[in-house]
Amino acid sequence: MTKRKEISVALVGNPNVGKSSVFNQLTGLRQKVGNFPGVTVDKKVGYCKLTEDFEAKITDFPGTYSLYPTSLDEKVVLNVFSNPKDKNYPEVIVYVADVTNLDRHLLLLSQLQDTGLPIVLALTMIDMADKDQVFCNEQLLSEKLGIPVLKINGRTGEGLEGLKNAVVESSTKVNGKTASPIIFKNSPTAEKVSSAIQDRLQLDNQYRALLLAHHHQDLPFLSSEEKNTIQEICQQHDFKAIKLQIDETMQRYDSMAPILQKALKKAPLPAVTNTDKIDRIVTHPVMGPILFFGILIFVFQAIFSWSELPMEWIEESFTATGDLVKAILPEAWYTSLITDGIIAGLGGVLVFIPQIAILFLLIGLLEEVGYMARAVFLFDKIMQKFGLNGRSIVALISGGACAIPAVMSTRTIGNWKERLITIMVTPLISCSARIPVYAILVAFAVPPVTVWGIFNLQAITFIGMYILGAAAALISAYVFKKILKTNESTFLMLELPAYRAPHWKNVLLNVREKVESFVLEAGKVIIIVSIVLWALASYGPGNEMDNAEKEAVKIAQQEQLDETHTADLIASKRIEVSYAGYLGKTIEPAIRPLGFNWKIGIALISSFAAREVFVGTMATIYSIGSADDEGTIKTRMEKEIDPVTGEKVFNPATAFSLLIFYVFAMQCMSTVAIVKRETKSWKWPLIQMGYMGALAYIGSFIVYQIMQ
Repeated sequence: MTKRKEISVALVGNPNVGKSSVFNQLTGLRQKVGNFPGVTVDKKVGYCKLTEDFEAKITDFPGTYSLYPTSLDEKVVLNVFSNPKDKNYPEVIVYVADVTNLDRHLLLLSQLQDTGLPIVLALTMIDMADKDQVFCNEQLLSEKLGIPVLKINGRTGEGLEGLKNAVVESSTKVNGKTASPIIFKNSPTAEKVSSAIQDRLQLDNQYRALLLAHHHQDLPFLSSEEKNTIQEICQQHDFKAIKLQIDETMQRYDSMAPILQKALKKAPLPAVTNTDKIDRIVTHPVMGPILFFGILIFVFQAIFSWSELPMEWIEESFTATGDLVKAILPEAWYTSLITDGIIAGLGGVLVFIPQIAILFLLIGLLEEVGYMARAVFLFDKIMQKFGLNGRSIVALISGGACAIPAVMSTRTIGNWKERLITIMVTPLISCSARIPVYAILVAFAVPPVTVWGIFNLQAITFIGMYILGAAAALISAYVFKKILKTNESTFLMLELPAYRAPHWKNVLLNVREKVESFVLEAGKVIIIVSIVLWALASYGPGNEMDNAEKEAVKIAQQEQLDETHTADLIASKRIEVSYAGYLGKTIEPAIRPLGFNWKIGIALISSFAAREVFVGTMATIYSIGSADDEGTIKTRMEKEIDPVTGEKVFNPATAFSLLIFYVFAMQCMSTVAIVKRETKSWKWPLIQMGYMGALAYIGSFIVYQIMQ
């Protein structure tokens, strides 16, 4: 059987035009997610059979408005299409545009035409066009633009076979020649500059030379010598980039207007559309935020309640797996490594899959119906006062479930400063991993009483931890706003799409992608750290671990303890003289002013891998057989007496001190790893750990000293 020839295809278009639906229809499950070289922007690549002789490798580029970028996503598109040597440079472009908003979506098309690449224009939203009585003469539009134009339906797949054939035809007609007509005519200054750059750098396309003139300082593929050459030419001709970009944009819109007037016929729109009616409530300055917080409460409730059973099932499955491995393998160090290190570490990763899946399912639905764009618009002015962006609200919401996907979601923020600030403060939002810690400590800090006849005081305290974290995030963002300097201007540009029914295939594929990213990226870090922690807790200097075990057995025999409590006592004595125990005792002088002893110190060290490890660590230290039996843990912790002061260790002062510590501290190696990946530097995660650690220490110190 003859192997099909592979054609490299770029899927390009503005945001909210149905591009993801087209990509999913073409590739199905034959897709994978990576990153464009040098940046953390997602790159979706899929494969599709075009004909018996041709196959397409399709790269789904981020939604982009123009080759004059205002976001990280748009910079990626610019980097690729201004550099024919880029490995992602395509042979054919499939440009996806919403036929109901064609006048706004052809700016980028005209720019791409001027690069000389063959283009096929795919018109989507044809079902909505029929409903709104929008009629497009695609044959006339094709003649005027000089490129193939087809109507397709991303939901049903209608028109995709014609699109596949058009891609094959476009790729075979090129033969190295310019495939698309030139749309834009340069101004005299732009003509001189682009011609000079084209000659000096020996480029084959004048418009790409003009793009280099506008963006040469930010293009990573240019050498220092090339940048200096371009800079010299621009200065020689007094090249004013911003003014020329505005002039070019307006000229392109002017050139497209007559074409669309002939090819596009629209029925008169009603004075007030259904979308307008809904937006009167959704974007209302008072009703809008009320609705938003109502949706937010529903999302949190769903994350916690819907995920409870699957999380329990995952925990029980890994517990059973660990017990099975212990039953099969002999009692040896490698058995403990597999069960207490690898399996426990893997369980610590996978247990959060239900919450992350539910979070992105709900956010995906809100994005599909068009609500998230309204939320971004609604809070943009407020967020900017704190140095953030309207899109930051998505990350802060996501942080309530897990900081890892929340940090990843900041990729849509174009302004570097606002994106960095959002990354730096998002972990202060209380995530689901803090819940077991809050649950056990609130019981020590606050009595279970009812206030004002209806409110549970412990529940109010629980909610207060969330409010405190959110307040700290906003205050920290404001401080970063004052400290960080950038020349980037800040503004929000987004399209408010019409409300429409969600496309479930898109939503589910997005959930799958985010879950896979979490497991692969965070999973590696957590498993490694879990193995390290296992080693620290399983071994100690000299024969001290063996001696501690003998002492525990002797005490158990004297007190006639049963097998379970004997094993618990042995574990408690062994961890005290392990390397982890010595670490706890080493840091005890530093944490004593916070009301913490060496046992709590071990929990602080071990929970650096993940906050929820605190409960399990305390269970082991206090000789509890089941880490899930919080009642038993609390009972033993309540009886713990400080040998120095003779008072209870877990009094309200210590409990509140620990609560404050866990609200502020960066106790999550996975988040550290993701922040490093997103910022491409260890500088920012180290600063993040430093300032959050300082907040945690100072806050705990003040609370403990006041309350004791």
